[in-house]
Amino acid sequence: MLPPAPRSRHVVVIGAGMVAHRFVESLRSQDTDHVWAITVIGDEPWRPYDRVQLTSTFSGVDPAALELGRPLMWSHPNVTLRTSETVTSIHPGTRTLVTSLGATEHYDELVIATGSSAAKPPIAGVDAPGVHVYRTVHDVVALKAEVAELSQRLGRTVRGAVVGGGLLGLEAAGAMVALGAECTVVQSSGHLMSAQLDAGGGESLRLLIEHLGVDVRTGSRASAVVLDADGRAAGLDFPDGEPELADLVVFAVGITPRDELARDAGLTLGARGGIEVDEACRASAASIWAIGEVASIGGECFGLVAPGYSMAEVVANRLTGGAATFPGVDLSTKLKLTGVDVASFGDAFAESPGALEVTYADPVGGVYKKLVMSDDGKVLLGGMLVGDASAYTSLRPMVGRELGTDPAAYLLPADGMPEVGGDLPDDATVCSCNNVSVGAVRGAVTDHACTDLAGVKACTNAGTACGSCVPLVKKIFSTELAKTGVEVSNALCEHFALSRAGLFDAVRVTGLSTFTSIIERHGNGGRGCDICRPVVASILASLGNGHILKGEQAALQDTNDHVMANMQKDGTYSVVPRIPGGEVTPDGLIAIGAVAKEYGLYTKITGGQRIDLFGARIEQLPEIWKKLIDAGFESGQAYGKALRNVKSCVGSTWCRYGVQDSVAMAIFLELRFRGLRSPHKLKFGVSGCARECAEARAKDVGVIATEKGWNLYVGGNGGFTPRHAELLVEDLDDEQLITAIDRFIGYYIRTADRMQRTARWIEDLDGGIDTLRAVVLEDSLGIAADLDAMVANHVDNYKDEWQEALNDPEVMQRFVSFVNAPTTPDPSLGYVPERGQLRPANEADRSAGTVIAGTTLEVRR
Repeated sequence: MLPPAPRSRHVVVIGAGMVAHRFVESLRSQDTDHVWAITVIGDEPWRPYDRVQLTSTFSGVDPAALELGRPLMWSHPNVTLRTSETVTSIHPGTRTLVTSLGATEHYDELVIATGSSAAKPPIAGVDAPGVHVYRTVHDVVALKAEVAELSQRLGRTVRGAVVGGGLLGLEAAGAMVALGAECTVVQSSGHLMSAQLDAGGGESLRLLIEHLGVDVRTGSRASAVVLDADGRAAGLDFPDGEPELADLVVFAVGITPRDELARDAGLTLGARGGIEVDEACRASAASIWAIGEVASIGGECFGLVAPGYSMAEVVANRLTGGAATFPGVDLSTKLKLTGVDVASFGDAFAESPGALEVTYADPVGGVYKKLVMSDDGKVLLGGMLVGDASAYTSLRPMVGRELGTDPAAYLLPADGMPEVGGDLPDDATVCSCNNVSVGAVRGAVTDHACTDLAGVKACTNAGTACGSCVPLVKKIFSTELAKTGVEVSNALCEHFALSRAGLFDAVRVTGLSTFTSIIERHGNGGRGCDICRPVVASILASLGNGHILKGEQAALQDTNDHVMANMQKDGTYSVVPRIPGGEVTPDGLIAIGAVAKEYGLYTKITGGQRIDLFGARIEQLPEIWKKLIDAGFESGQAYGKALRNVKSCVGSTWCRYGVQDSVAMAIFLELRFRGLRSPHKLKFGVSGCARECAEARAKDVGVIATEKGWNLYVGGNGGFTPRHAELLVEDLDDEQLITAIDRFIGYYIRTADRMQRTARWIEDLDGGIDTLRAVVLEDSLGIAADLDAMVANHVDNYKDEWQEALNDPEVMQRFVSFVNAPTTPDPSLGYVPERGQLRPANEADRSAGTVIAGTTLEVRR
C-alpha cells in the first residue's frame, strides 16, 4: 500500500452513489503523482451500490452484493468515505462546507454528485402512510417490509398500485409481483415506456407485462391518493374514471435533481432544475463541479448512469490537467425485469430527416421490433426491441454505421442472425454505461496482455454496470485473442490440464472409477477443487459408475447433489417428483397433496409441468421420498445437471389440432433420458402440432409434430441470453427421432465444456449446426455406434437414485439435522402465511414479530 501523500490538494465529493464511485475510481487511476486527497460524504448508510440492479434484491439477492467496485479502494490512505452524513451547506467564498454532524470541511475542489430524488406529483394524499417511492435500497427495504406486514395483518394477497409506466415503474411492478402482491401499473400516457417506445412497442410491452400478472391502466392520470378511515393509502382517484383500490401505492413518475445545496449556495441552476454546468462540468462558482443526475448540461438533466459516468471521467481528467469535455449522451436503455425483454437505442423514434423504419410485429407473441435506417436503408440510426431483445448488444454499437446486411435479418425470428463483434471498428462503443470502446477491449488483449474475460472487465470496466454488453465484450475479446496467436488454455482447472471433453474421453478409455485414481493418472495430484471435483462426479455418473452418494463419489458432489435435493434460501430443501410429460393421475395428485399437507410443504406447479414441494428439512427428506416412492413416484433430478423435464402439450389424443401423440413421445423421452448426467441441465419439449404449445423451440431438445412425423430442433434455451432452437432435421418417424436425439445428447455430453448449455456448445462448434448435423445424421466422425451404445447402456442400467438411497443405511446416515441430534429440527427456521401457504420469513417479518416458528410439524401445518 502506498504511504499517505501530503494533502496538498483536497477534493470533496458530496454524494456516494454510482457516479461518485466512478469519479473516485477514475481520479485514483489518473492521479499518478498522488496529488489528490479525496473525501466522499454520503447520506446513505451503505457504500456506493449498483442502483441499476436494485430490482434483483426482490429475487433473493442480498443488497450487500450490489456494492460497487473493490472495497480496498476505500482503505487507501488518500481516500476517505463518510456514510450516514449529510452536507447541510456549501460556502463557495471560503471553500468550506458544513455537515449534519457539525463538521466543517475545507476543499480545494468540490464535486457535487447528489443525484436525484424520486418525484411525487402534487396531488392530495401523496405523503400519507402506505405511499412509497422506488429509488434507493431504503425504499426497497421499506416496500418489502410493508408488503409482508400487510399480508400478515390483512390475511390475504396485498394489492398495490404503481403510478408510472416507465423503466422504474415497471421494475417496481415486477418487484411487487416478486413479493407476492397483485399490482396495477397506472400510466398517464397512452402506452407504457412512452419515452422509449412508440405505440406499437408499447402495446406489445403491455401484453408481456400482463402475462406476468400485472394489470395495466393507460391514459389515466391520478388526481389524489384515496385514504381510508385511519389516513392510510387505500387507492387512487381519477377525474375521469373509476378509482383504483390498493393497499399501498408506489410512485415512479420520474426524478427531481437534488440541487437544494447549490440553490442555497447561490449557484446557477438549469431552467428545469439541476446545477447548470458547462461542457467541462464546471458550475458557476469557482472550483465547484457537478456530475450525474444533479448536473444540467444544455438545460437537460439525464436520469441514466452512462452520462453520469462520462461526466465523472471528464472532471477526473480536468483535475489531473486534462482538457476533456462531455462527449454527449447515449440514451440507450434496457429494461431489467425478469420475463420482459425490452431495449431502445439511438434515434428510436425516427426523428432524423429522411429516416426509414423497418418493423416486425407479432402481436400474439408480444414481439415488436423496429430498426430506424438512413434514407438509403444502409446506416443504422436506432431502434426498439420488445419481447426479444437478443439483438440489442449487436445492434447498439452499430448506430451510425452501415449494417452491411438486410436490416430484416436482425428482426425476423429466424436462425442465423448476423454476428457482430470481431469486425467492429475500434471507435464503436461496446459498453455505453462505462463508455468503453471496441478498441479499448482489443487493447486489453494487445496492450495489457489480458487472457480472460475477468481481466478485460477489470482493465476496461466494460460489463461492470448493467452487464448487457458482456456477450459482445466476450466475442470481441475472443476474436482479438485468436488474432494474437496466443494459445488460450482450455484446462479444466489448475489440477487438470485437460478440458472437460478431454477428461471425459480419458476416463471413458481408461475406465478409472475414482477421483483419486483419475487425478493421479490424468491430473497433477492433490485433492482437487470445487471446479474439478463436481466435473469428475458428473463424468463418472454419465458413464454409469454407480450411485452418486456411494464411496468416494459422495464427497465430490455439489451442494444439491450431496443430498439429492435443491437447497432453498432458508436452508430447507425442495422435493420434485418426476411427472413424465406432465401426465399425472388423480391418485398421484392426491398422494403429492397428502405428503405436502403432512409435512407443511409449500406447493408450486412449475413451467416444466411438475409440482415442486418446498420447505422440507434435511432429516425429513427420506420420510417424504419413502411416501412418494410408495405412491409410484421417483426422483425428478431437479438437483442435478441432468434432464429436468420433458414438457408436452396434450397432442392428438385430445386436441383437435394435434397431428401426433405428443404426450406419449414426451413420456418415452423423459423415461429414456431420466437421470443422465450432463455438462449442464437439459430441458426437452414436445409439441403435437405447429402451434407449439409446449414451447419446444425454447428447449435444448425440441420436437414438433408434422403430418409426416416429427421435426427435431436443438440448442434452445432461455435465461439471460435467450436462443431459439435450430432445426436439425425434418419429418422423422419415431425410431429415427429417438436415434437422432440419442446421438445429439451423447455427442454433447462427450464434448461440451463444464456448465455449457447446448445453445453455447453449438455456437462454439466449428461449423455450428452443419457440423452437428453431419455427426448426428451422417456419422461423419465414425462415433455413432459409440453414442448409441452410451445411451443404451444408460437406459439399461438406470435406477432411481432415491429408491437406492432409501435401501442403503450408509447413505441414509447423511440425512440428519445435527450430528448429535439427528431428528432435532433447525430452531432458526421461521415462516409466515401467504396466500394459504407458508413461505420463509425474511428480516422484515422477524422484526415485525409475525413469524411462525418452524420447529415442529404441528406448528408448521
